[in-house]
Amino acid sequence: MATRKKRVLIMGAAGRDFHNFNTVFRQDPTVEVVAFTATQIPDIDGRGYPAKLAGPYYEKAIPILPESDLIDIIKKKKVDEVVFAYSDIPHQYVMNRASSVLAAGADFKLLGLAHTALPSTKPVISICAARTGAGKSQTTRRVCDILRELGAKIAVARHPMPYGDLVKQEVQRFKTLADLDKHKCTIEEREEYEPHIQNKTVVYAGVDYEKILRRLEKEADVVIWDGGNNDMPFFDPDLAIVVVDPHRPGHEVTYHPGDTNVRHADVIVINKVDTADMEDVEDVRENISIVNPGAIVIEAASPLTVENPELIRGKVALVVEDGPTLTHGEMEYGAGMVAAKRFGAVDVLDPREFAKGKIVDVFEKYPEIGPLLPAMGYGDRQVKDLERTIRASGAEVVIIGTPIDLSKLIKINIPTVRVEYSLQEIGKPDFDDILGAFWKKHGKKAGRKGKKA
Repeated sequence: MATRKKRVLIMGAAGRDFHNFNTVFRQDPTVEVVAFTATQIPDIDGRGYPAKLAGPYYEKAIPILPESDLIDIIKKKKVDEVVFAYSDIPHQYVMNRASSVLAAGADFKLLGLAHTALPSTKPVISICAARTGAGKSQTTRRVCDILRELGAKIAVARHPMPYGDLVKQEVQRFKTLADLDKHKCTIEEREEYEPHIQNKTVVYAGVDYEKILRRLEKEADVVIWDGGNNDMPFFDPDLAIVVVDPHRPGHEVTYHPGDTNVRHADVIVINKVDTADMEDVEDVRENISIVNPGAIVIEAASPLTVENPELIRGKVALVVEDGPTLTHGEMEYGAGMVAAKRFGAVDVLDPREFAKGKIVDVFEKYPEIGPLLPAMGYGDRQVKDLERTIRASGAEVVIIGTPIDLSKLIKINIPTVRVEYSLQEIGKPDFDDILGAFWKKHGKKAGRKGKKA
């Protein structure tokens, strides 16, 4: 008599959920993943995880359904176990979902690094965070620059954002800006990939990170994991760097799985100390000392570079910030707002008064967003509505605080000022010290001696 397979549902947001399936469930004949649920990202439900990617035990695509239907799905599909697999969520939110699942009759599970972090034949450095918007991107660029100076050949794996055709997105490689158009990247993808490309760093992303890692190992001496949201790394790191944000003190120990990252870190960067209250910086440092007293702690600033700042002074401004940082990242302001205040904007417009189409939906879903316009662009319609919102604003200047120049993607009929930021360590130890020691230790594994640290 055949044993009944365990029926599993994976709660996700088109990222960690697919990776957990690929690493833990795809080759397991005792389990049937009956569905994924989707949240956080608009319009990613209603699809399926393709049978072509799902392995030998799945003849049909696995449905991706709205998380709002979670309890009905558990009952209709007779689910035995629910695996929670997305990030940047308060601990209480996770446990509330767990309670709902348990009450519906299924088990609730979280998968850790031991089962999901892929081992590599090359040295791996992971850069993750406690929250979205903490400053991973500039930290990753800083790490890449130093490793190059040491003589290492590097390539970056970016946390997944496969919101289109999953088969075509199985393994993606980005070397030139033309590759962004080739892969039909969303604004969110461009914000993460374009700065690396401009920094002459090859970026990989996609769906199947086992295949991505094997490609990276052929191309690089050191593999860099550039995390998304506050998710855990997909590769087993030899050096785990985690960025925390004193503008949100306490979040480093109250959000999932950022709390895990902080506890697992070898190096913790307290970023933005130049704009945070010192009391908040000390609160963050105390929390780190409690949960991970052995971590090396670096304090850093994120200095701004503003082109044509004279265009801001005395003007009515519309501030456009990174979308995910404002939405599930819950940041109340970013680099654009700092620039507006520093360079003398006379007023900052509230975009809720003239938002169009799907941008209205964003403000309804995230009512806590203040007088800032999130640069949302997960699809063509949302990008068009973002453009319509900006054009309808009546602003005298648009301050763009996103990692890319939006004016190259959408038509803005108003003068624009772009704000960029970098990472600058304060005092010792710094990344020169830490990465010099890392390369001295792991350069042999990479197959290269490199330059002397």
